[in-house]
Amino acid sequence: MDLNSDLGEGFGAWKMGDDEAMLDIVTSANIACGFHAGDPSVMRRVCDLAAERGVAIGAHVGYRDLAGFGRRALAIAPDDLADEVLYQIGALDAFARAAGSRVTYVKPHGALYNTAAVDVEQAAAIVDGLRRYDPELALLCLPNSEMQREAEKAGVVAYAEAFADRAYTAEGRLVPRKQPGAVLHDADVVATRAVGMATGGVVTEDGTKLDVRPDSLCVHGDTPGAVELARRIEAALTEAGIQLGAFTG
Repeated sequence: MDLNSDLGEGFGAWKMGDDEAMLDIVTSANIACGFHAGDPSVMRRVCDLAAERGVAIGAHVGYRDLAGFGRRALAIAPDDLADEVLYQIGALDAFARAAGSRVTYVKPHGALYNTAAVDVEQAAAIVDGLRRYDPELALLCLPNSEMQREAEKAGVVAYAEAFADRAYTAEGRLVPRKQPGAVLHDADVVATRAVGMATGGVVTEDGTKLDVRPDSLCVHGDTPGAVELARRIEAALTEAGIQLGAFTG
């Protein structure tokens, strides 16, 4: 089972999360590419740290929305979105290769992730941008989403993801962050959910259970107490006999 986190989300003097500590725990790092967060120096530093630890590097592509941290849906033409995805992958891959590694997958961020889960045109644009850069790159996305379907149609390998620190709707989507209880902070609850997800089930906000088979579990790097949450997830998975390893490995 892979454990991933969204990292490199600082910008200039603004710091976000503890990238170094998270990289000692996770097996894959979704690194911001400068559009929703991150800058060249942040990208270089986090790629260096990930490469040193053998952590898989993924391009965490998003809308061009630094002020909104990429969590505001934007109206953008599919061709423009494909170009912006291509641009972001190439920028991060330059730093990854300079560090002796490379980008092996793409994961959309925030509003782009949620929109492309249900919007065919935006999902197809993400896949198009990915394929133009390297059709061998994988896509990390929600299972049973438009992104997954568009990737499969284009011959791109798509890996399913579940979020240990987020609440789910009965339809298998993430509860919007503006709603109470959308982000989970209790380490015991998150660790228990992670083990449940890894063994095939997600409990939704109404108490029903969805049968999911994720290849990767995510804990957000900007969630308060993210490092402790990640450590507890790692320990719980190990105790359950679930071996951790990058899904692209």
